[in-house]
Amino acid sequence: IMEIGQHVCWEGKPLKDQVNQGVRQGYENGYLRKSMVADPLERINTNDNTPAILHTEIVDGDRVTITVMPKGGGSENMGTFKTLLPGDGIDGIKDFVLETVRRVGGNPCPPYIIGIGVGGTMDHCSWMAKKALLRPLGEFNAKPLYAQLEAELLEAVNNTGIGPLGMGGRITALGVHVDYYPCHITALPVAINFQCNASRHASEII
Repeated sequence: IMEIGQHVCWEGKPLKDQVNQGVRQGYENGYLRKSMVADPLERINTNDNTPAILHTEIVDGDRVTITVMPKGGGSENMGTFKTLLPGDGIDGIKDFVLETVRRVGGNPCPPYIIGIGVGGTMDHCSWMAKKALLRPLGEFNAKPLYAQLEAELLEAVNNTGIGPLGMGGRITALGVHVDYYPCHITALPVAINFQCNASRHASEII
């Protein structure tokens, strides 16, 4: 994830190539598992964990903020999306989240963090759910309506009794983070993304 200041000028290879080179070196130096396949059906490993999934955003300033979030398949595979009807409202969102939590059980390696996107389009909603995972635990949405939804969902998820590793217990989720964006009058898009409790990520400003 790169937040690029509008006054930044890149030199040399295209940005995507530079990012992939950094990923390639990082995974090699860290002796990390080779987890990327070049084609989703042919399943041939790229052997260097490239290409990276790259998100960019142009912001004010002359700096670049780089955030890396390696994510395993156990949690990523459990993510989902649904376009609710506008009339479904908050209750519809709660029902969708709890249905998903019960369905995935212990597969996302609980206790986990849940990122939820509400609004936008299908692609933007899913991106909000992913990005919400980066919010620090204990930090709620600045808008009271969504902060209350986060608190209520966290309590409801923990009341499912799924517990750590799906073995039963009081704590299933460590946090529920909801982000929102304006959307079309005919839709209420909702995306859900899970992150295991390791929640590995780091940021650097250059």
